[in-house]
Formats: sequence, structure tokens, C-alpha cells
Amino acid sequence: MKLASLKTGGRDGALLMVSKDLTRAVLVTKIAKTMQEAIENWASIKPNLEVVYEQLNANTLNDAFEFDVARLESPFPRSYQFLDGSVYLHHMEKARKARGAEMPPNYKTEPLMYQGLSDRFCGPTETMVFPDATLEPDYEAEVAIVVGDVPMGTSKADAGKHIKLVMLLNDYTLRSLTKTELPKGFGFMQAKPTSAFSPVAVTLDELGDKWDGEKLHLPLISGINGKRMGQPNTGKDMFFTYLDLIEHACRTRSLSAGTIIGAGSVTNQDEASGFGCVAEARIHEQMVHGKASTPFLKNGDEVYIDMFDDHGQSIFGAIRQKIKTL
Repeated sequence: MKLASLKTGGRDGALLMVSKDLTRAVLVTKIAKTMQEAIENWASIKPNLEVVYEQLNANTLNDAFEFDVARLESPFPRSYQFLDGSVYLHHMEKARKARGAEMPPNYKTEPLMYQGLSDRFCGPTETMVFPDATLEPDYEAEVAIVVGDVPMGTSKADAGKHIKLVMLLNDYTLRSLTKTELPKGFGFMQAKPTSAFSPVAVTLDELGDKWDGEKLHLPLISGINGKRMGQPNTGKDMFFTYLDLIEHACRTRSLSAGTIIGAGSVTNQDEASGFGCVAEARIHEQMVHGKASTPFLKNGDEVYIDMFDDHGQSIFGAIRQKIKTL
């Protein structure tokens, strides 16, 4: 299934079912009013949602209408919890090199993870506003999962059954602030503004054999102003999987239904796959040419992130956002 949240003027939107080809949609608020209500009652309402999805794809619903990404909130307009890891170690190594930081001593034995802002997410086509262009705004192309209720102490072996949905994620970063904020040793605050997610969240069956139970195996496309930055494969060079991230996150606490977990900026060891953020491109340029030439995001830029199936069909719809600096 493919699910989204329609703008209503409120904070949580209205639950929307979207057709497999992303052309039609229908409100399903009689089943669950919001995405959060749906995820909290997933076992009981999923069969009802599946019936509507089948009818929507068969084009037999009289109340279906044209799918319009501009009318959407983030699939989860807000969440009780947003956690983001950094499991593509090639990205971590580059990001830390850029700010002159050493790799943590245990980075290969347990995942690096932080808890991010989650009281409001950007819509997939909403303008992203930064307070100051000198803060070196950057995007990060990622894939995130959404879990149901996860008990404290859940093992990796049992973690997979709690994954309900998958989305694309743009985890924005203000690079200049990471250089002063992270050395304090208390994690991100100002350097991580709100994030953006794909138009729709999808169930695992929508991914077919590209989802192996632990990770997704497809290129993640991203770029700026129509120029592609990269297409790294999300299943390659993923040192820790989503199951590892769940096990790590719930070691000392339970995770409430609707918790979003990202895996960090996707990058491959093979640099022919390009880059999933500006910072990586700049480090590569510095190493090869002696000077970074790709600018950080500036006023008027447009960032896009998308993922396609083997038939060239967008799976999640594209994150496509204009940048505005004050």
C-alpha cells in the first residue's frame, strides 16, 4: 500500500490512500483519521486499508481523485520520535574529515544515532527556509523506516516484524554549525533543522524483492537544480542494517508506534555512484582538484530526491523542495 497525508489546515493532515502508479488517491479517514492513528492500530485496520487499495488500483472507487503532491503534508506531519543513524561509514568518515574530527572508537561495534526534531516535518514540496546562507545548508538523501510499538530490549532477530512502512528522507544539515556544536559532546541541536519526507510511505510488499528483510536494494537519486548529484545503491556498503538500528534504539526504552528511523546519508565506496549530499562532493573535489567547487545550498536552489523501480516508476514520489534563506 501507499499512504500519504492530505493538508487540512490542521497539524496532522488526513489519511490518504494513493494508487500504485501515484496517479489517484482517496481519503480513508473512515478507517483512520490520520497516519498516526493508522500506525497505532495497524493490525486491526490494515485489512480494511488493503481492500480500499485494491479498489483504488482497479479504478472502481467513485470518490477517488487525481493525486496532487502539492496538496500533501509529510506522510507523518509530526512524530512522537525521529531517530537517525549513520550506517554508511564512508559518509561518516568523509563528514568527520570535513570538520577535522576523528572517528569514534566504537563506530564499527554499535551504530551512531541521534534523536532529531520531530514536532513538525516539511511537506515534500514545501519551501525549506534557513535562517542564514552562511550556515552552509546541505541536504542528505536517506531512506527511513516507520515502526509499530517496539518493546524495550527487542533483539535484532525480532526487530523486523515491527517495521511497517518505508519512506525517503531529506535530513537537512547546517554544516558550519556541526563544527562548533558536535565537539561539545551533547549531539545535534541547531545544526539539524526540520527534515522532509517523500510524498508517500509504502508497505514492505510494495518493494518486492528489493527489500531483503533488513535493507532496501535500489539506487537513491538526488540532485540540485535538475543536475544529478548521485545515485548510490541503498543496499551497498550499509554497515549496520535497519534491524541493528531498531535493536540499538530500544536497548533501554520502548519505541512508540510511529517512530521514524533513518539510516543516514546513503553513499557507496564506488564514487562513480556520486554523492548523497553536498559535503561529500566538496570533499571529493578537494581531494582530486585541490579545491571544493560545489556550493552549499543557496536561496532559490531546488533539491530533489527520488527512487524508481525496475520499470522506471517512482515508488515514493519525489521530494522536490525550493530553498529560501533569510
